[in-house]
Amino acid sequence: MIFDTLDNAPLYYACGKRLEKGLRFLAETDLAKLPLGKLAIDGSDVYAIVQEYDSKPRDKGAWEAHRKYIDIQYIAAGLERMGFASIKQVKPGAYNEEKDMLPAEGQGDFVTTPAGTFVIFHPHDVHMPGMAIDAPTRVRKVVVKVRA
Repeated sequence: MIFDTLDNAPLYYACGKRLEKGLRFLAETDLAKLPLGKLAIDGSDVYAIVQEYDSKPRDKGAWEAHRKYIDIQYIAAGLERMGFASIKQVKPGAYNEEKDMLPAEGQGDFVTTPAGTFVIFHPHDVHMPGMAIDAPTRVRKVVVKVRA
């Protein structure tokens, strides 16, 4: 798991060309003007999902991981908490290959992610995005999916 701001994105370009494409997209795009939904960046290797939602209480959250894709979750507006843990710390459920979704149960830590920050979750990281801090707030998020 990596937590940082786009000012430091170039530090992570050496992690791979696809990850660099995803980070450059976030840094070079006017994210406020993007329509909601899925946007192609580099075919199925790198694409973005633009979302708006209200953050939710912890008891409504669920742990998840992905095998095929790395997530770059960027908070364009709003504020939320994101849970994270090593996949070795949790009990994984049944993997859904079509959705690239691995649910999990267990405990983890949380980081507060204000607007302008991103979190990178690799396949060995479980995460719980979209959590409210005290009360639900409106969040605009761009999730860049990067083929692992």
